[in-house]
Amino acid sequence: MAEAFWWAVAPSVALSAGLSLLLERLLRPAPLAIWKRPVAALAIHLGFWLLALCFLLLLLHRPIFAASALLAGMLFVVLVSNAKYQALREPFIFQDFEYFSDALKHPRLYLPFLGAGRAVLAVCAFAAAFWAGLTLEESLLVALPAADFLSASALLATLGLIVLGLGVWQRPAVSFDAADDLRRLGLLTALWRYGEEEHVPCTLASPYVAYERALPARPAAAELAHLVVVQSESFFDARRLFAGVRRDVLREFDALQAAAVCHGQLEVAAWGANTVRTEFAFLSGLAGESLAVHRFNPYRCLARQGVATLASYLRRCGYRTVCVHPFSARFYARHKVFPRLGFDEFIDIRRFAGAARSGPYVGDVALAEQVGELLRHASEQPLFVFVISMENHGPLHLEDLLPGDVERLYSQPPPDRCDDLTIYLRHLANADRMAAMLRAELAASARPGGLCWYGDHVPIMPEVYRALGEPGGQTDYFIWRSDGPTRGDGQEGSGARRALKVEDLSRVFLHEMGLLGAADGGPNSFAPG
Repeated sequence: MAEAFWWAVAPSVALSAGLSLLLERLLRPAPLAIWKRPVAALAIHLGFWLLALCFLLLLLHRPIFAASALLAGMLFVVLVSNAKYQALREPFIFQDFEYFSDALKHPRLYLPFLGAGRAVLAVCAFAAAFWAGLTLEESLLVALPAADFLSASALLATLGLIVLGLGVWQRPAVSFDAADDLRRLGLLTALWRYGEEEHVPCTLASPYVAYERALPARPAAAELAHLVVVQSESFFDARRLFAGVRRDVLREFDALQAAAVCHGQLEVAAWGANTVRTEFAFLSGLAGESLAVHRFNPYRCLARQGVATLASYLRRCGYRTVCVHPFSARFYARHKVFPRLGFDEFIDIRRFAGAARSGPYVGDVALAEQVGELLRHASEQPLFVFVISMENHGPLHLEDLLPGDVERLYSQPPPDRCDDLTIYLRHLANADRMAAMLRAELAASARPGGLCWYGDHVPIMPEVYRALGEPGGQTDYFIWRSDGPTRGDGQEGSGARRALKVEDLSRVFLHEMGLLGAADGGPNSFAPG
């Protein structure tokens, strides 16, 4: 009886394992040929494949059905990986699996980037596997006693565990350059290794740990300035991309830069998406390179342990710390993470019922009004507000041009296929209005105020970049204070222009606001960006 099992199962195992390696050739970037990969990488691939196939076999009792379903699932991951690589210059990794549930909750944020063609192909593959399983194959339990089926399946699983164990024992190295690891190891092995690395202890050395320990005597509350930080969605100076963009699209931003104590371009931790990488780097002062595999999504595991941050430091200084984000606090599990990062309160989409929208999301003007209300009704306790905007979140190609957009936003018409840029600029102009509103609120306050503004990443606009060239990935920032110094010409601001890395920005902000010494966050503390 066991012999009948192997005659039925062995062809499906061998053929599907070979096809899985062929499917990897569709990936971008393409993995190395199998004979150029480490033996351990192949062992992990084949051992994992055997185990997954055995699991489906126990569930479905049909080897062709199980193999087809597994191949269809892998094809789907390949298509998702290629879509991600095209938009974000990074392939699919283990940490991305949790975004599948997010895609069901917030389909607009994810599914459009997969594309209709890829989605149809994936659905057809699953449908074909389902059809093949039900119509072309009979359950093995018809020909085999259940005990024989289970014992033979256990033997197959044992073989898979042995092969997988050999690969795991040799532990092929990863560099945490996702594209390079995919190329060297192949898809399944790269996924497996990134999953393993998530359980490796990561020692954090947030600079805010030392700052909190060395905190001097607390100044009087009346002497502390209100602080507002804006992480502006997809914000960067798009006039660098196309000279035909009207200068006054960012008129208020230009004025704030001119009045700023510090401004310039910012090297951020993400391209096109993955906001939390830049967000965590800003708040914690930790560079992504120090986080091992957690650099890809620090909120997934690492931040939930509790990390000293800008917010926890300011809370120790006597501030009330508030995050304002006009989206669900459960997105990226911020509702769990932010209390661990030092925030007293998280104001999310529930506070914005009926708020004006610009496109599909709450507009930046409505967001500025909410922050202004917090500042106007602040108690005697100084306030720190961390603002995460949402208006300019893509997909931009799902929005329509409005009458007069081109004339209002350009001094000369853009090239063809640049509608996404036009829509982006429309939202950028609203971000500009938000910056002016926050400046006015802080300037009108009886308490001094400080405003730090930066973009989390450049936007996803592949057609635009094909037409105009791809930007370097740097965003823009400024630090302004309501009681800032004046230049020799009598104008506000020192006009200091510095390139920074995002992990240094919060400390520079605190230094400029007089809350850190020069040795901790001053202009000479960091290498030029």
